[in-house]
Amino acid sequence: MKITEMREMTADELKAQIEAAHKAMFEARFKHSMHQLESTASMGQMKHRIAQLKTVLNQKTQQA
Repeated sequence: MKITEMREMTADELKAQIEAAHKAMFEARFKHSMHQLESTASMGQMKHRIAQLKTVLNQKTQQA
């Protein structure tokens, strides 16, 4: 998902995406601890996506 697509979402949709990303990050950390995660780079990508979503959500709340 691109940042422009995130900016088109509503605040509720962004919150749902953040929750889903946190859940995916939790599962990835669990798999990593069990040595079942194939790509550890995906954890960094998830953290980046969460940060982007939170930034866009904060921008939307400041505008309102």
